[in-house]
Amino acid sequence: MARLTKLHSDFRHPGLSHVQFRTLEMDRVLTAFLARLRWQGLPSRLARHSDLGVDDFVAALLELEQKGDGFRGFAEAPDVTRRWVETHLVDMVNRGRPTQAIAGLRPLHGSTYKYRNTKHSRPAGADEQLYEMLFGAPDRRGNQALADLRKFFFSGLDAATGRSDPGGHIDVETQALLHLCDSSGAPDDRADTGRPRRSYPPFCPSNAALLADDVLRLMHHQRAIPRSVLVEYLKILFAFHLALHHLRLITALPQMAASNGRHRCRLPSGPTTPETSGTDCAYRVGILVDVADRPRTPAAALAERSAATWWQRIPAYVRAGYEVKKLEEFGEHLVKRRKLPSPQGGVFSVEDAITLGRRTDVRAERDAFFEQRLANVIDSADPDELPDEVNQILELDLDSRTAYLDILTAVKGEFHRKYLIDCLDSLLLKNRPGALVAQPRGHARRFVLDSRLIEVLLQIALLRPHGDRFATQPLRVDEILTILRVRYGLHVDRLPDEGFAAPSIDDHAALRANSRAFTDRLREIGFYSDLSDAYLTQTIRPRYTV
Repeated sequence: MARLTKLHSDFRHPGLSHVQFRTLEMDRVLTAFLARLRWQGLPSRLARHSDLGVDDFVAALLELEQKGDGFRGFAEAPDVTRRWVETHLVDMVNRGRPTQAIAGLRPLHGSTYKYRNTKHSRPAGADEQLYEMLFGAPDRRGNQALADLRKFFFSGLDAATGRSDPGGHIDVETQALLHLCDSSGAPDDRADTGRPRRSYPPFCPSNAALLADDVLRLMHHQRAIPRSVLVEYLKILFAFHLALHHLRLITALPQMAASNGRHRCRLPSGPTTPETSGTDCAYRVGILVDVADRPRTPAAALAERSAATWWQRIPAYVRAGYEVKKLEEFGEHLVKRRKLPSPQGGVFSVEDAITLGRRTDVRAERDAFFEQRLANVIDSADPDELPDEVNQILELDLDSRTAYLDILTAVKGEFHRKYLIDCLDSLLLKNRPGALVAQPRGHARRFVLDSRLIEVLLQIALLRPHGDRFATQPLRVDEILTILRVRYGLHVDRLPDEGFAAPSIDDHAALRANSRAFTDRLREIGFYSDLSDAYLTQTIRPRYTV
């Protein structure tokens, strides 16, 4: 069958996700996100026509030293300077290989986005997804989170001149990056107004609110946590929330399509706490994590089963995603023909698109639209070259809309499934620090809870409301387990609803072992110590006091 044109194969609906499904690197996502922070949601366009290499950054540091600005001693040890720049300041693709190349500077400061090499630093829309989730969060929490992030990342710059402010309290690496911004080779950039923003309402307001709340809480630690550590925390947190968003899409969208767009996701009524956040959302994520991260254990088997439950839902999501996208295109077709008014905000939300699939007043136009699309797909291929799946669909005598969508799914479904899995693996930081999923060679995927991710979530959970701000407060282990389960859907000591029936005796034993492993992991990372045998004194204490 001839390759489908973009008219048919286009699958991505920005109301669901701005992310182009592929393998992502969070350093590059954060770098592009910094540009959107600088330009109020727009990407930037650089006034530079050649890629930068390590030697360019070394030369800039030496130039600053020669002028009496910046650090001293670089010129005395150029080899050491080069190695320091290469290992501490730059983000590389294929590091250590013959094909290694610089993607950009490490995103420790807001200005580093200007030094990216665009062809090696592609965020694949994840930066836009993050910004729009925060921008669309209700109750202005998202705007406050964006303001806090902007203030943090662009600290150390004089507001009037844009040059580094020597009075800023920042670490050595960030000071070096700031001095690079003052060098004569610092590139200019501007907002890329040729790609205007199209803000869709958040698919899940509860998920957007949770991201904004987590960012606000984490930013309360910025005076206590070293800057480079906090940036690593933010990268893990952003990847975690992007992963939760897409896991929620996988289960929510097919249900929404089947229920004709009745979206039951809503925000909790009244003030929220870590224990109650998200409890009203009908599409909450529920996954069982293997805390010990040891294959071939009962807890690992349960975590593998939990992961398989979610990955098996991907084909249904691809089919529903095609339906939403093609109904959006049908809506735009009606608007152009002046048979439908332009939707609010100029964009068709997911619910708007699904609603068009059941409206009786546009049935004739809808049937004609999908009949034309179906005929275009069939006529573009030689009848003898049609795949067996397509012939079988045509023999079922389905209506044109169902047949068209089923054919697209049959032809392109495996393609999208593969890239969506790659995207999820990278957002779940598979086999990396902060991972929520692991897959050793020869084993199936399973959900895990890496120590670095536990650390990030504990920094957030141990902050409690204190007037109009937050203050750290010790919590018991069972309280933390409740927060992980209710706030994020991470199950340690009990089975989630998704993919499991009532627990057996063996399941209870595995869950008890998993809970003990969680306590051991807390002890290893320094958050927990047994002060006595008294249950109420066995608490998790904050590493950084706010």
